[in-house]
Amino acid sequence: MGLRERKKAKTRAAIQSHALRLFTEQGYDATTVQQIIEEVEVSESTFFRYFPTKADVVLADEFDPVIVDAFRAQPPGSTVIQALRAAFRAAFTQLTSEEHATQQSRMILVLSVPELRAAMVDQFASAMGLLAEVVAERTGRPAGDIAVHTLAGAVVGAAMAAMFAVADDPSVDLAVRLDESMACLENGLGL
Repeated sequence: MGLRERKKAKTRAAIQSHALRLFTEQGYDATTVQQIIEEVEVSESTFFRYFPTKADVVLADEFDPVIVDAFRAQPPGSTVIQALRAAFRAAFTQLTSEEHATQQSRMILVLSVPELRAAMVDQFASAMGLLAEVVAERTGRPAGDIAVHTLAGAVVGAAMAAMFAVADDPSVDLAVRLDESMACLENGLGL
């Protein structure tokens, strides 16, 4: 990553970090984009170049490419669920303790603010599409295969279950709960 890219990443992270802090201190609805801009000392155009909406400051992350790369790196002998579970574990393992805490805070905020919760539905749809693509790639099935889409939906459902557990009890570790949810899928949901 060159200097320009590092500077952009640093600006984006600063905007998001300050915004999340303000949302936590003041509440999402009470915090304005203008307050975030003033806190970070960037222009309005800079803010909107990185985050098209206030909701995007909370919803945006760089997690999907990390998970996809980790999934593609899994050994061919693994089942799709095993490979996805290992990919999630690998992605969370790469997080610093501060980044992990930020993920936890983001999930709690997203699930507690109706506007963010509604916007998250679009993210789930995108995540299902992305998962379906990489699962189809790994299995050699067509991208539109119903089994591929069903598996992608089940994985997104497992992630949702983990997120709601964190929202209900902030002491629950998101990474641990997600791994437990994926284990349920891996074991065939034997209830």
